[in-house]
This record gives sequence, structure tokens and C-alpha cells, in this order.
Amino acid sequence: MPVAALPHINPLVSDVGTPPIPQAQAWLARYDGSRGPAINLSQAVPGTAPHPEMLARLADSAGSPVSATYGLISGDEALRSAYAADLSRLYEGAIESRDVAVTAGCNMAFFATMMLLARHGDTVLLPSPWYFNHQMTLDMLGVEARPLPCRAEDGFVPRVADAAALIDHKVRAIVLVTPNNPTGAVYPDHVIESFANLCREKGIYLVIDETYRDFLPSGMNRAHGLFATESWRSSVIQLYSFSKSYAIPGHRAGAITADHHLIAQVGKVLDCLQICAPRPAQAVLPWAIEGLRSWRDANRTDINRRAEVFREALAPLPEWRIDSVGAYFAYLTHPFAGRSAQDVAEKLATERGVLVLPGSYFGPDQERQVRVAFANVGADVLAGLTDRLRGYSV
Repeated sequence: MPVAALPHINPLVSDVGTPPIPQAQAWLARYDGSRGPAINLSQAVPGTAPHPEMLARLADSAGSPVSATYGLISGDEALRSAYAADLSRLYEGAIESRDVAVTAGCNMAFFATMMLLARHGDTVLLPSPWYFNHQMTLDMLGVEARPLPCRAEDGFVPRVADAAALIDHKVRAIVLVTPNNPTGAVYPDHVIESFANLCREKGIYLVIDETYRDFLPSGMNRAHGLFATESWRSSVIQLYSFSKSYAIPGHRAGAITADHHLIAQVGKVLDCLQICAPRPAQAVLPWAIEGLRSWRDANRTDINRRAEVFREALAPLPEWRIDSVGAYFAYLTHPFAGRSAQDVAEKLATERGVLVLPGSYFGPDQERQVRVAFANVGADVLAGLTDRLRGYSV
């Protein structure tokens, strides 16, 4: 039954567009295979399986009676303690287990955080182009997603002055995502710290999504120094995903880090949304944080290498301009002025078997862009993009 025919549906839900990735993936069903196997570059999925020992431990944990019981609303203490200790080491700060809540993935972390900070009619500044689930969440909550422009000429790094000009009495938070989805941009630490200072001055929160924190460029160990002093507690909330770093997206494991007084409040939201995060992965991750450190580092090196292979594959095709590359993603300007991003992406999928996402999925004024998620395919597949894209026209 069409949504329009259903009575009494909340328009804040029915007016939100269909989740875009399944819609785009359906295009590949019309590809005839003439150019070789389909290359799916649409979703940020880890391209490697979990470590064998992690799989074994997950199997044991899933078969344990303890994992079948309820856990603490904010997450099992062993994981919260291990993660807080790891954050304290990485950021040279003092983060306690009570400053952490474990969530069923980072999308849940974002949803719960937005419910905590904003109510219907409030506003949140969202970097544009934006991660579409962030925008969908705010729309469904009746919170305005006010675009904070990120420009290609700035490497898609937002300007603090732009944010300051957009803040009014309705704004409750500024969201930053670094490394960024969809652009791959990595924000310089001084920019992040300037945003934190702005939020502190304005009495609002900086929500920094670091889902792809473990895939920073080689030589860059952390995104910022916000946790080095206690001032972060008044205005900073960090989000994280274990899913990408440990290649376990199906186990839904994320985290919110905030001052413990905020964590106590967000627990009310989590109790209604999830009661507790899935427990099998929670039991294994305290070991994995330290035990798989070298494995994670190797994956980071591999992902950065894939980014270079992608650049090399597009080098002979300058008409496909790479505007930004980082972590899992590349953001491109396609060569077909006057054609919609969806037309370009759909035909590329159906005729060349290469699935990318249209820039229009990521906010206004993105019709010349497409997003590539290259982490879920091997370097050999990425190298083949040269032939797939050569001679393509809409």
C-alpha cells in the first residue's frame, strides 16, 4: 500500500525519502554483465572479514547464556572501561567508563544524541554535503537540519565563520564528521578546536562523529586534542563505530562519549530505543581493543593504499575530477554538466556495472557530484575502474 494511502502516519516520517542505498543497489539488477562482474561502490562496508580469532570469540559469546540476557542500559562495564582507557591513551585525556554509553551502532548513537539535545522546532548545523541518515534523523525528529556549507575549494572542510553566521536562538548543536562521509575530507585539528571554542562561547554542543577515526591518513594518529583538558565536558560529544574498525557492522556496536551527567540523561533515550546494545560483541571487544591493534593498523594501511590505487585509476580520466579522498570515500565531480547526478549514477550502474551514489543523496546543490565508497573492494578491482569509465557518456 502506498504511504499516501495509509491513514494517520506521522508526516515527519512519511515525508522522509526512502533509504537511498537499497534504491540505488536495485539499479545493478538491470546490468547485463557485459563489462565484467558488478563493482558495488555504494556502501561503506568493510572490505575484509573480521579477524579469525574475533570470529571464534564472537561464536563463543553468542552461544553463552549470559549474552542472551539483558545488560546495562549504557553498555557492559568491561567494554566501557576498555574503550574509555583507549580513548584516554589516544587523546591524552582523562575519560572514565561512566563517560561512555555503548549503542547499537553509530546511527543509534546519533539518533539518541539528537533526541537528547534538540526538540521539535530546534535547529542543528549539519555539514553539507551531509551523511543522509543524519539528515533523515533530524527530519523525523522535527529538527531543522541547517546546511553548513563545505566547499570543494576548501577540501570540503567547513569554515568556522560560516557556522558562526548561521547560529541563532534555535541552534542546539553543530555536527562535524571527520573523516567525512560522504566526501572523505579529514578536518585539521585546529579547525575542530575552533569549532569547539565556538560552541563553548555560544552555549551549544559540538557533536563530532568519528566513525572512521581508525582510518586516518598515515602519520596522523588522532583527529584533535579536545579531550586533553577537562573543558570538553561542557560542550563536546563524540560518536564512534566499532563496526568499521573491527569489520563487524552486523553486530551493531557504537559508542557515545560525553560527560557522565549527559550519559545519565541519554540513558533514558537508550532505554526506550534499545534497552541494551547487542551483547555478544560487547563481550569480545574489550579483548579486541588491545588484542587486534596491529590488525587494525594493517587494515588502515590497506585502506590508505586502496585510496592511492583509486587515484591512479582515475588519473587517465581527468574529466572525472576527484574533489576529495579520505578513509572509505572519494567525492567526484562528474563530467556531464546539465545532467542530474542520479541519471549519471544510474546509467553507470546499468551499462557499466559500477554502482556509485549520486551527490543529490547528500544534500542540496550536489548534482555534479557522485560518492565512491572504495573500502569494500580490493585494489585489483579499483584498478579496473579506468576501463569501466573510459568512454562512458550519458
